[in-house]
Order: sequence, then C-alpha cells, then structure tokens
Amino acid sequence: MKSPDDCILVIFGASGDLTKRKLVPALFDLCCQSLLPDRFAILGVSRTELSDDAFRRHMVESVEQYSENKPVDSAKLQEFAKQLHYEALDTSSAEQYEQLNARLSALAAKYGTLGNFLYYLATPPSLYEVIAANLGHSGLSRQGNGSGWTRIIVEKPFGYDLQSARELNGSLLQAFREDQIYRIDHYLGKETVQNVLVFRFANGIFEPLWNRNYIHHVEVTSAEHIGVEGRGGYYDRAGVIRDMVQNHLLQVVGLIAMEPPSSFDANAIRNEALKVFQALRPFTAQECEESVVRGQYMASTIRGEKVRGYREEEDVASDSRTETYAALKFHIDNWRWGGVPFFVRAGKRLPTRVTEVVIHFKPTPHRLFGPGADMYHGDNELVIRIQPDEGILLRFGLKLPGTGFEVKDVGMDFHYSELSDTYVPSAYERLLLDCMLGDATLYARGDVVEACWAFVDPILNAYEGNPNLKLYGYPAGTWGPKEADALPREYGEQWRYPCKNLATDGEYCEL
Repeated sequence: MKSPDDCILVIFGASGDLTKRKLVPALFDLCCQSLLPDRFAILGVSRTELSDDAFRRHMVESVEQYSENKPVDSAKLQEFAKQLHYEALDTSSAEQYEQLNARLSALAAKYGTLGNFLYYLATPPSLYEVIAANLGHSGLSRQGNGSGWTRIIVEKPFGYDLQSARELNGSLLQAFREDQIYRIDHYLGKETVQNVLVFRFANGIFEPLWNRNYIHHVEVTSAEHIGVEGRGGYYDRAGVIRDMVQNHLLQVVGLIAMEPPSSFDANAIRNEALKVFQALRPFTAQECEESVVRGQYMASTIRGEKVRGYREEEDVASDSRTETYAALKFHIDNWRWGGVPFFVRAGKRLPTRVTEVVIHFKPTPHRLFGPGADMYHGDNELVIRIQPDEGILLRFGLKLPGTGFEVKDVGMDFHYSELSDTYVPSAYERLLLDCMLGDATLYARGDVVEACWAFVDPILNAYEGNPNLKLYGYPAGTWGPKEADALPREYGEQWRYPCKNLATDGEYCEL
C-alpha cells in the first residue's frame, strides 16, 4: 500500500465525543498497522483549557477504551501519545488563528512535515463555515507553489436542507478548492459498502443480471435498536430522513445502482453516483402521501423492561411530529432501472441493529416444482450485510433429500469474521487514511450532496407544510408502523425481517 505523505492533522473540536470515541482510537489503530506517515503529528484544538500532557492522558484513556486493537499495546500507545499536542483556541475568533498559525509552523519545523496540513471539523455544524472562513482569511487553507497540500474533512450533516447545503458548499469553496474538501460519510468507509464496487465490477457473473431484466426490486434497511440516547435536542430538529436517508442510505443506493465507471478513480466513480441521484424520480405532494410512511416509536415493554416513547425522551417536545422511522418507495428513471422499485427504510427502536441491502431477483416465469399450495415460491435474494457481522448471502432453492421434488431455501454465504488472519479496519481508519493519501473516492462531492438534498427536500417540505399528513405510531421493539407493509405489498412482496418483533412476538431471534 502506498504510504501517506508526512503531515499534521488538526482536529477542531478535540475535546468532544467524536475525537475520543472515533478519531484518535482510529489513528492509533492505523499506527498499529504501520499505516501512519513516518513524520506525523496531531494537534487538538478546542476552547477547553488543557496542556499537552493533560490532552495526552485523556486520549490514552480513550484509546484504551475504544481502540479496535485489543489488548492495547501500552508501549506503542505511549509512543503514539508523544505525537499528540493541544492548543486552546476560540475557533470563532479570527484573531486567534495567528496563534494557530504560529503553533503549526513550530510543529511543522519540529516534525519536518513539509507544509502538509489536514484539518478535521469534529465540531457542531454551526461552526463549519466560521472555521473554514477563518482558515481562509489567515492563509491556512492555501496550498501549492511547492509548499505542500492542505485538506479539510467536514462531518455530516452537510446542511439542513437543499438551500443550507448550497450555502455551506459556497462558504467552503470561498476558502478551499473542491479537491481540498472531503465530506465524510462513515457509512462509505465500511468494508462491505466498499465491497459492493468489487462485487459488481470484478465478477462477470453478477453484472449481466444487475438490471431491470432480472431484478424485481431492491430493498435497503438501516435499523437501530436504541432510541435517541440523550440526543433528543438534535434529533427533534432533524428526524430520520435528514439523519439517515438523505446521506447514508442514498449513498448506498448510489453504489448499488450506478453504471460501471470508466476507471477506478475518485471522480469517475462519483460522476456515476451523481447520475443515479439526478435520475431519481422527484416526489410530488400526492406521491409523498402514497409512497412515504413516517412513524414515531411509542412506549412499550421489551423482554420485561419498560421502554419510553419518543415524546417522553429528554429534550423532545411533548407534541413532536418528528419521525423516528421512515419507509420510502421510489424509482430511478434510467435505462438500467426503469420500472424497478427501490424500497428504503430506517428507524430507531426497532428489534435489532442491522444495515443491509437485499437484491430481489425476478421469479422463474413458470412455477414448476410442488403441487398446489405446496408449490415453491421462494425467489432468489442477494443480501449484502453492511453491519453487524458484515458479509454477503445468496439465497436460492435446492431439493430436499428423498422422494419427490420438495424445494427448500438455502443460503450460500461469506462473513468477514471468518477471515481470522485478516484485519478489517474501522470506517474511520479507512477514511482518514484515504484522505491522507489524497483519495476522495469514498467521500461525498458537493454536487452529489446537493443532488441528494434535491430529492429529499420535497418530502420534508410536504410534511412540514401539511400537518394533516399522517405520522404513525409504532411500539418500541417492533419493525415500525404496519402501514409501511403496504409499500412492497403493491408489488406482491414484503419487507425482509432479519429477526422478530421484540415487543409483540415475545421471542428474540439472533441475526
């Protein structure tokens, strides 16, 4: 693997949860794989007053708790900690960026990083434009003329709607060029999501089937068993469509539905994904009512434990109409996917945690095996499991031993956990390394983000502008409102349920 250039990583929001839970542990895991640059330093920036040593102690504790490499190598961790530094800074004050500039110049001289800087915005979204503007005004966003490269990673959400996304992109582009901006979506860093590209384009047996002639419908599910977990204030302003569908799940749809790129190049791949989003059939107000089901979890009892409803969560309005579940039916109007429905659903307080894509192939034109009611109706499915237990499952029918032709569904599967001698990096490991390498393949481009918002905006506007559109309740621990079952039923199908309802079936089924 190519080694990344020597550089300094600046983490804005270094005292926050993302830094301690994800970023620094992922960087340490890269260190354990010998994938960090030879000359490398991390500068944490936040308002909190901390010394370098205090910051190092906090980050050491975080790595010990959250690192994927267990048991943690204490000696290696102490060596890694020496590369950690800290600068207390009011990021909204333009004057203080001279202080940041001086500190970075000193660190660059100490480590010999040749003027390569990577900025990570692990801050509230309200600070994205402020920090980018101040980096631009202070000259810290410049690159070129042999002085090294400068890049910036921006966390989601990339705006609140189409208008704010355009404004954010415009602000970022005033300080950075598009090729310097890396909009991170950690879903695209998951190994199975990346493997979709290899699965489709490296195997001659699947790509000929990947179209309207052989595929009946496509299903994408992202289920979480937890509630809002103390994030009620944020979630009540966002909802699951903004939080999950607009970014994570549409990006997965883009990889599933895209045309083969001309080369394995960041722009070639993102160009093809953009074409998918531009081909999404827009929703009208009437179609929102017919093809979108929104739900909100209610109090219930799960395995003897009482679980409160969404409106009872902290910082959530008692009359909130924010959706915690959404199911959508839509079409991609192009040659490959004409007439093939896509079903996407996401929700909180569902029976389990699972994200998967299911490709449902068309049935055989003639039901041959099994008389009458016993006739085999199993249709072939390809299940791409993104999390947990990442892997791929192909379901098809085989004859049961014995007389007659009784057919049974069987599965041929692969799980990454079976690769005991292969290390599977976390999403943040992969994406941080890619950015240091200058590879933007798995990062969202500005026009792609805006295209996704352009598809989602009419749905949000329809519900926000019409309080008469229904919001259905569903008991926590179930698979969402029963009204969502009508979406695939129109095509004679039903959702795939990886496990049973916890609240109603009284039995938990492992995935």
